[in-house]
Amino acid sequence: MTYILAFDAGTGSIRAVLFDTNGNQIGVSQAEWTHLPDEKYPGSMDFDYKQNWELVIRCVQNLLSDTNIDPKDIKAISATSMREGFVLYDENGEEIWACANVDARASDEVKYLKALHADLEQQIYHISGQTFALGALPRLLWLKNHMPDLYEKATSISMINDWILYKLTGQLYSDPSNGCTTGIFDLNKRNWTSAVTDLCGIKSSLFPPVKEAGAIIGVVKNNIAKNIGLAPDTLVVAGGGDAQMASVGVGAVNKQQTVISGGSFWQQEVNIDSPVTDLQGRIRVNCHAVPNLWQIETIAFFPGLVMRWFRDAFCESEKQEATATGRDPYELLEEKAKDVPVGSNGIMPIFSDVMNYIEWRHASPSFINLSLDPQQSGKKQMFKSLQENAALITLGNLKLIQEATGFFPKEVIFAGGASKGKLWSQTLADVLGVRVKVPVVKEAAALGTALFAGIGANLYSNINEAVDQVVKWDRIHEPNMENHEQYVHIYERWRKVYKEQLRLADNGLTTHMWKAPGI
Repeated sequence: MTYILAFDAGTGSIRAVLFDTNGNQIGVSQAEWTHLPDEKYPGSMDFDYKQNWELVIRCVQNLLSDTNIDPKDIKAISATSMREGFVLYDENGEEIWACANVDARASDEVKYLKALHADLEQQIYHISGQTFALGALPRLLWLKNHMPDLYEKATSISMINDWILYKLTGQLYSDPSNGCTTGIFDLNKRNWTSAVTDLCGIKSSLFPPVKEAGAIIGVVKNNIAKNIGLAPDTLVVAGGGDAQMASVGVGAVNKQQTVISGGSFWQQEVNIDSPVTDLQGRIRVNCHAVPNLWQIETIAFFPGLVMRWFRDAFCESEKQEATATGRDPYELLEEKAKDVPVGSNGIMPIFSDVMNYIEWRHASPSFINLSLDPQQSGKKQMFKSLQENAALITLGNLKLIQEATGFFPKEVIFAGGASKGKLWSQTLADVLGVRVKVPVVKEAAALGTALFAGIGANLYSNINEAVDQVVKWDRIHEPNMENHEQYVHIYERWRKVYKEQLRLADNGLTTHMWKAPGI
C-alpha cells in the first residue's frame, strides 16, 4: 500500500493524519496544545516549540501504532498550520522565539505604526494584501522594542508548518500561502519583500527561500527518523496555510471557485487569477496554495464559538439527550428548529460584523428584538437565528468581494464543522441565493496538504487530477428563492441595526466583542 502523511497544526491542537492515494483517511492521532501567556506582557501567546515538538513526535508514534503500517509505505510527508503564527531562528538554526496566531501583545506597536504615517497601513496592504490586524510586522517591532538582544540574534523566520518540515529535514523554506499572512510578502511576486520591512524599520535579513506547495523540501533525516519511527529518507514536500489547504481539500483549485469554511471562525475564500486589493482595505488578499492563483478572503468572527456558547449556556437538555442517544446535540437542535420561519420571528443576533480589515472591530454580543412570548422567542428560534446570522455575515462579506471584483458566485462549497448541519447548509443556500455543495470530507486542510505531498512524490501529475480523483460530494442544497427574497430584506435591516450597536460600543456604552490591536 501507498500512504501520505499530513500534519495539521491548528490553533488548539496538532494532528497527524494518514491518507491513501484515494483520499481515504486511514488513521489520525491528535494532541491538544496550549499557547501560554507571558504574565509580563498582556495579550501574549507564546508557541512552546520544545514541548510542541514532543507532541508532534507523540502523534506520529501513536498513529503508526494505531494503524500498524510499515513506515516505508509512507511515500511523502507535508504540513499545514494555523496562519500568522511564526518561529524565529538564530544563525545556528536553533529556535529562539515563537508565537501563536492568537498573540496580541503588539497593540502599542500597531498604534505607533499607524501614527508613523497616515497612509502606511494602506501602502503595505496594497503590496501584501495584509493589514496590521493579524500580521507579523507589529510583533517583530515589539521584539525589537522589548527583547532587543533576541531580535538581534534572529536570522530567519518561518511559519509553523515550515517549522515542522524543518525539524524533519533540516531544510528551512517558506511557502507563499502561509508566508504571505505575515504581511511581508509581495503578492504579485509571491515572495518576501524588503519594501515592507523598510517602511516599518524591521530588518530584512530574516527571509528564507520560498517554495510553492508540492515542491520537494528534502527527506527525513536519519536521526529524526529513528527518534520518531518514520523511515529515513522519506520525501518531505512543501505545504501551506490551513485555509488555503482546506480549499484544495474540497476541490477549489480553479478561478472563481468559492469556499465557505464554517468553524470557530467562518472564512469566505474566492479564487482569483491576479491579486486585486480593495481600495478601502476592507478585505484580505492571500496567495492560494495553487501556483498562479490568489484568494480574496473575508472572515466572520466566532460563529462556531457563539454556537458552542449557546449550546453550553442554554441547551443542557439537548446535551443530556445527545449523551443518552449517541447523537450530536446540534443535530437535535436542528430537528427542533426546522419549522422556525424565515427570520426567526424577528430575532436579530449581534455578533460578528461584516469584515473591515483596515479598521476591524465588532459590536457587543447581544440578541436584539426578542419577544416576551416564549413561543416566539424560545430556544429553537434563537438557535435558528444564530444559523441565519452566520449566513447573513457571509452574504455581506461576499458582497464586499463583489464590490472589489464584480464577481458573485453562482455556487459555493461549504466545509468545516458547520457544514455537518443540514439545516444550516440549506439556510446558507437560501440566504446567498446560490447552490451550496457539501463535500464528503469536511475537515479538509489535512487532505489538501496530502494532495500536494502526493504531487511532490509523483503520485498525482497535478492538483486538478488529484482533486478529481479524491474529492466527492455528500449533499447539494438548492436555494429556495422565495426565502432568499425575504433574507435580502432581513440583511438590509440587520446592517442598519448593527451600525447602531457598533456606535454604542465605540462610545463606550457597551463592550466590543473584539477589536484589532491598535484600534
